[in-house]
Formats: sequence, C-alpha cells, structure tokens
Amino acid sequence: MRFWVGGYGEDHNGAPAEGIGMLVAGEPDGALAGGPLAYTGTAAPAPSPSWVTAHPTLDVVYAALEGEGAVQAFRRVSEDRLAPMGAPVPAGVAACHVAVEPNGAFLLVSCWGDGRVVRVPLGADGALGDARVAPAAADPYGSGSPAADAVDPGLAAAARALRAAAGAEYADLVPGYGSDADAEPAGPEPEPGESPRVSRAHEALFLPGGTVVTTDLGFDLVRVWHAAGAGLRRGEQIALPEGCGPRHMVWHPSGHLYVLTEYTHEVFVLSPDADGAWHVRGGAPAAVGALEGDTGAELAASRDGQFLYAGIRGSDTLGVLRVRGGGEAVEPVALVEAGVRRPRHHVVVRDTLLVAGQASDEVVSLSLDLRTGIPGGVRYRTPAPAPTCLLPTR
Repeated sequence: MRFWVGGYGEDHNGAPAEGIGMLVAGEPDGALAGGPLAYTGTAAPAPSPSWVTAHPTLDVVYAALEGEGAVQAFRRVSEDRLAPMGAPVPAGVAACHVAVEPNGAFLLVSCWGDGRVVRVPLGADGALGDARVAPAAADPYGSGSPAADAVDPGLAAAARALRAAAGAEYADLVPGYGSDADAEPAGPEPEPGESPRVSRAHEALFLPGGTVVTTDLGFDLVRVWHAAGAGLRRGEQIALPEGCGPRHMVWHPSGHLYVLTEYTHEVFVLSPDADGAWHVRGGAPAAVGALEGDTGAELAASRDGQFLYAGIRGSDTLGVLRVRGGGEAVEPVALVEAGVRRPRHHVVVRDTLLVAGQASDEVVSLSLDLRTGIPGGVRYRTPAPAPTCLLPTR
C-alpha cells in the first residue's frame, strides 16, 4: 500500500523533508499495510508540506505549506510522483491543515498562526481558485463574555465524568471545570510578547448533510458551519473548557463528534440535538497516566468504530479509548508506547496502525488486536524525514 507523506523542511527549524514523500507499506498495490515499510523518496519538492489531503474524485493532492502560509495543488503523474498545478495560494500564517468538501467544490485551510479559516474554490480539474477568509472566531472567555464568568453545566458534568474515569489515583490530573480547581488555565503560559488568548484554527472536518466543524485551539472552540454550494455559512460556537486546546476530531457513525485536546489531552464527545443545537455529552482522559507537559496530537478510530487512538507527544505514547453506549461515552483502556519520538500523526489500516515520528525521522507500524483494540509492539520501521502526515494514495 502506498502513502503520501507530509513533512517539515528547511524552513521549519532546519528539518530534513524536501517535499511530499512516498511510503510503501507491504505490497505497493495491496490493500493491507502490515508488511515491511520503505520510504522511497520525494514525490514532489515543496517547502514544509505539513498536511496533505486528496480530492474526492480526481488524482489531485493538496498540501498545506506551513512555513509559507499557503496551500498548493499537485497532480499525480505516476505511481510515486506528483507535479504542481499552478502556484501556491496564500492562506494565512502557519497554514497547518487542509480539508476538501466531499463534492470537490472547495477546500478549507486552517491556519494555526493567525486563526484564519480560509475557503478556496476548486475548478473542475481540481485547480485552486482565489482564497476567501471566513468570519473570525470570537473568544468565549474574553472580557465581557458570559463564558468568562460562568461554566456550561455540561462541561462541569463532563469534568466529573473525566475524574471518575481517571480513578482516585489520577483524578487530580483532570481539570475541575466549574469548581475551585479550575482557577488556573490548563494551557501553556504565553510566550513573551504574545497575547494570552490568540485564535489558532487547527482542523476542519466535513460531516454528513453539509455541516462543517472546525477547531480553534487558541480560543478553546469547536465552530459549526453549513456548506451551501461553494459557500460557507457560519453557525454556532461550542466552547470547551478554558485552556484545553481542541485540536483534531473524529466523526463517528453514531452521530457523535470526538474532539482531542492538545493541552489537556482529553477526548470530549459532542453531538447535536433534534433541533440541531450542539452540546457536550461527556468525555474522558485520552491517556490515564500521561506525563506533565504531554500534548495531544492526532485522533483516529478503528475500522469498526469501537476504539479511538490518541497520539500523545512528550511521553510518546498512544492512548486507547473504547466507545461506549450509543457513542455518547468513551473510556480509556490502555496506554502504549508509540515506538517513535513525537508521534505527530497516525492512521489505521484494518489491523495495522502506522505512526509518523516527527522527531525521530521515521514511520513505524504496530499490529492491532482487533478484539481488544490494543496496539502491540513495533513490527516494522523505516527512516522518513520529519514525517507529519500520512495519506493513503488511491
């Protein structure tokens, strides 16, 4: 099986990736990824293509060029090569994620540096149009905001559920939202000269029925949008606990959205009610026993949707959670070694979990026990320059 590999290059602290790479897992043309791994080189030169995604119907790949703050389209010209389609389109500071609308009408770029969510229309051939910036997020914890003085009772209930799931030994590690334990923000201290609250868009996810959700890691928000043709209409904002840093998401067939937080490495469960209003239904620690300074990275689901896998950077582990009930509850069941340093991204391919180790310059594969959902030890590994994203090719 073949994968396009995103990575960090020279413009990101001198990292070694020279562009979008190619990874082969097992048989190149097979549907399984459990065999030996091989990084076969650069498929398309590009500066720090930290996230890559594909057009839904065309052999076109889009990359977020994080250092340049732009998005670029590439056409596949062979099994392991891509060619640029026009020049990069500027999007925003530290463009870190790209998602394509299911019908291929447009794509959304999330910009970590300035909080922009940018819509770029796509031509019939997949080429990029002119970027348009979507309405900015509003900080729910800003001065004068109701959220600055009161915590949603649903979040307080979620915190109680998190502490219960963690158990007595680890309950003190879970922020006490809505209690005295929440007196200090859970996020990191701001850098010198940086505003304490900065909008930082991080991911967009298209849901069934034309709904789009985006995360704002800096404002602790999940934002809801509604797609109409090539347009995008702003909906509600769901505030998560201050300082948690919602990062990446998974949509579950049960109709629930799972959100992994970066700063507090928790998984929150959200869903709309019958009237379409979104609510926090619960949550759990992504990794009971995680260390101080750990940060959440990627969230992925097992093929059958029974388990979630959360990448934890710092301790370099993977938190395994089981989906309970009708999807409204999750609980941690294991914490295993990721097999790499700084696991930035991972993908599930049937009974195999592939993990990109950004700091160890490698990709590894772990076997999944389909009954327990727990990954085993590293089966195969291959050197790969600062990998940040793994995307199966067609």
